[in-house]
Amino acid sequence: MKRVAVIGGGPSGMLAAAMAAEKGHAVTLIEKNEKLGKKLFITGKGRCNITNAAELEVFFKNIPRNPKFLYSALYGFSNEDVISLLQRMGVPTKTERGGRVFPTSDKSSDVIRAFASYVKQAGVEVRLNTEVESVTHTEQGDFLLRLNAGNALRVDALILATGGVSYPSTGSTGDGYRFARALGHTVTEIQAALIPFETEEEWPKTLSGLSLRNVTLRAYSTKGKLVFEELGEMLFTHFGVSGPLVLSASSFLTGNPAGAKLNIDLKPGLSQEELDRRLLRDFDSNIRRQFVHSLDALLPKRLIPVLVAQSGIPAETPVHQITREQRLALVSCLKALPLTVKCALPVEQAIITRGGISVKEVNPSTMESKLLPGLYFAGELLDVDACTGGYNLQIACSTGALAGRSV
Repeated sequence: MKRVAVIGGGPSGMLAAAMAAEKGHAVTLIEKNEKLGKKLFITGKGRCNITNAAELEVFFKNIPRNPKFLYSALYGFSNEDVISLLQRMGVPTKTERGGRVFPTSDKSSDVIRAFASYVKQAGVEVRLNTEVESVTHTEQGDFLLRLNAGNALRVDALILATGGVSYPSTGSTGDGYRFARALGHTVTEIQAALIPFETEEEWPKTLSGLSLRNVTLRAYSTKGKLVFEELGEMLFTHFGVSGPLVLSASSFLTGNPAGAKLNIDLKPGLSQEELDRRLLRDFDSNIRRQFVHSLDALLPKRLIPVLVAQSGIPAETPVHQITREQRLALVSCLKALPLTVKCALPVEQAIITRGGISVKEVNPSTMESKLLPGLYFAGELLDVDACTGGYNLQIACSTGALAGRSV
């Protein structure tokens, strides 16, 4: 039996602790907040998109950074395993659009309670309101943890599951990076991932609160390369654009996204020719009206002035006077409404963190350090990140489970 400490009481830390305890180890789970799963509580707008029901092959397509590193973790503790564990702990789930899996109750607190109950049943000692100030590797080969209030803890194995630096109010303040560096590990550049964008254009701000569903968003790098294309939902905000499509696109616009281009296809179900025919029918029905009043059946009311301005057709133009060239210009706008990224929001406002412990220094089959035996990593602390849709929480669960089972 080993003495094991897990630092971080999020989903990866809770599963790591429970699974290590199930192997017969004496496990202490250390959390600096007053409760477990504080960041988990706010995920999915409080509903907790815990995983995705897609085949695992689809998962890897939604992990733009170091997907191959996660093969053992995801296949060892899959989305089906997460759903099964929750059901076993009394939390049934449901699958929504895009394969997103939520607790049937729509309450993230139910997921936290299930994981916390699993930890308790496994016999883990949980220390809340306990902050780790430093971690050292001793000459005896174990780990010494200096805690707040002058306490200390010696363990044979250590699992770091402290999260990244997004949403620091939930406790994600980068402690794990500091501990890892002190133990000799490399931490790659820390950036925001799953982050909204400010736009150069002002018109999105006039649409703040408007959500677009069933649109296709395309993102082009600053070099003009198409890096993202997906159908889904997005949102205009007081600073620019957000919503699931934008957050996922941000994972593919690496580095400084300033100057990157976004195109919104407002009618992805129609080709340009089909959309042109649709416009002709709408114009025939509004033949005596002004252009600005002819688009009510085609677009949300708040979006119409924007499309009118973008098309270059004067708003008061009688519909019967609109030329073929003008109509085709409108079609182009509807199929590729352009936006320019000014900047991403600060990393503190990101849903997750890009960057972290270099995966070159971690054994993907065990999550154990290649540099220091007995040291393990799990969750957002690692240099992996994925698109929205439950993929990141699944990564947290899978890497936590693998680390706990490997101790």
